[in-house]
Amino acid sequence: MSAKDPSGKVIHLSSRLGRREHRIGGKAEKKSKSNARVIAITSGKGGVGKTSIVANLGYAFTRLGQKVLILDADLGLGNLDVLLGLAPRYNLSHVIAGEKSIKDILVTGPGGMKILPASSGIQELTQLTREQKIQVLTQLDLLIDEVDVLFIDTAAGISSNVMDFNATAQEIVVVVSPEPTSITDAYALMKVLSMKYAEKGCKLLVNMTTRPDEGREVFRQLHLVTDKFLDISIEYLGCILHDDRVTRGVKSQKIVSQLFPEASASRCFKDIARRISAMPPANLPKGGSNLFWKHLVQNNFV
Repeated sequence: MSAKDPSGKVIHLSSRLGRREHRIGGKAEKKSKSNARVIAITSGKGGVGKTSIVANLGYAFTRLGQKVLILDADLGLGNLDVLLGLAPRYNLSHVIAGEKSIKDILVTGPGGMKILPASSGIQELTQLTREQKIQVLTQLDLLIDEVDVLFIDTAAGISSNVMDFNATAQEIVVVVSPEPTSITDAYALMKVLSMKYAEKGCKLLVNMTTRPDEGREVFRQLHLVTDKFLDISIEYLGCILHDDRVTRGVKSQKIVSQLFPEASASRCFKDIARRISAMPPANLPKGGSNLFWKHLVQNNFV
């Protein structure tokens, strides 16, 4: 059995790691270049609807004929599977523990998109070690050639886990709501991306707006301060209109794009998916190395 903390609520991964005999896929192997598009969906503040956006965008991309993979990278408190009404038997904690390969934990979601579920309540996974980051990224290399787009649903905030997954992606989409605290935290996130990770650009998606011009106003506010104080450019991707049917879908564990395809929010997701698809991918891998190997080498993991 897995060990628990005194409260009985948090499962610790160390007992599994200590008992393993070998690590599945632990040895890194260089791969050929991948053409998959890798997009991190992130936020400075929780509660802005980021996971719902990832799920709905993933579904919208499948409607465009794209093969979609979503990585739930909120490793300690993952809930993408719950949002989609899935009950996976295994998750990323089993991959990191060396008990399963990444292909073993794949589950199928709406529209045929593939999901890599995270764990919930495993404390150590909120701060991955160097070895564990290599484990996750090299395992992702086993799947990246099989999809057209990989969405990384990060945790909220500016922890090393969040920032490392953002830095891994070719493109970063920052989700923000019109609330002042969300705007402030989005700026803090972009500040860290710019100053500590040398990111030069990201896209902004404003969620839960009452009208389209409210989203553009949020972008205007953030653009003013980032342009003045940070060496990072932001591009306005669009907004998702507030829609009570999103909440109704969450309660029934169905995404709004699937349950209410003609809802205003669903139309917003379709428009943004088409907009992203029409944009040229940013920061494509160069030479003969795969995206994740390029990241590992650049950041001195290997």
